Amino acid sequence: MRQVWIPRTGGPEVLEVRAAPDPEPREGQVRIRVRAAGVNFADILARIGVYPDAPPLPAVVGYEVAGVADRVGPGVDLTEGSRVVAVTRFGGYADTVIVPAAQVHELSEDLSFEKAAAIPVNYLTAWLMLVRLGNVQTGDTVLVHAAAGGVGQAALQICRWRGARVIGTASASKHERLRQAGVDYCIDYRTLNFEREVARITNGQGVDVVLDAVGSRSFAMSYACLAPMGRLFLFGVSGLAPGRRRSIVAVLGGILRMPRFHPIALMQQNRGVIGVNVGRLWGRATVLREMLWEILGLVQRGVFDPVVDRAFPLDAAAEAHAYIQERRNFGKVLLIP
Repeated sequence: MRQVWIPRTGGPEVLEVRAAPDPEPREGQVRIRVRAAGVNFADILARIGVYPDAPPLPAVVGYEVAGVADRVGPGVDLTEGSRVVAVTRFGGYADTVIVPAAQVHELSEDLSFEKAAAIPVNYLTAWLMLVRLGNVQTGDTVLVHAAAGGVGQAALQICRWRGARVIGTASASKHERLRQAGVDYCIDYRTLNFEREVARITNGQGVDVVLDAVGSRSFAMSYACLAPMGRLFLFGVSGLAPGRRRSIVAVLGGILRMPRFHPIALMQQNRGVIGVNVGRLWGRATVLREMLWEILGLVQRGVFDPVVDRAFPLDAAAEAHAYIQERRNFGKVLLIP
């Protein structure tokens, strides 16, 4: 098999493809020949050395794959040759992976491997924030940062399904496409203060939910955008990785600019702050499986349609990382073995 390794911290160019013997599944495991693997910003943070959940380097990262189950271990009730999608606790940047059967879902014939691989991380993250924890309702207003990204696009589709309106932040070049996708108001975060723009758009009322994966000072500004009973979801810190390599100055500066939320202030203002990290929920495998099953059902019915921006060959993983860091993607970026 072939895998993309992070041998050491650094820019995208440190990624390298290595060959290894094909693994064999043990009891309760499934071997998948990967047809598409998801690339997430967490993988980039792992590469530059600022992702605390990353495995020790050298390592193979990757949280999600879609492909064909070509071999199953004892005790697995899955037909060899089945089309599947799976969540992986790392190891997804490969043409072959071994996954516990509980993390594998069968796919319908009419869902492509590319769209399937774009589902697990993005939709589970957005679902946790908007449905499971956020309880978004018809008429709510949701501020989605990085609305053109993978989680942003999943969140937009969930908001449309639930009847909420969306204010999205993105660079100006992406606004027209975001409007076509259903974003009600677009804010160019590079030229405008989104806190002031949200106040203007909502006539000072604020929003019901904010999804923020930027970090640093953005967390404080997002909190200020909340209406009473508003919920702020923190699910990433992309602002700590402004360049292709780790910057201690950027990391420390970003951390120091992050707010601290005082319990009394939260009570007085009737606001909530919730952190979300799907990668820390492996102990709740049954919950994740149930949510992913419901999401896949909605995809099958045409309610959700995963947006794939680009698919890079496995050998071009470095290009995929650079593409995301340069904020060029609109939707999901994939690796194709």
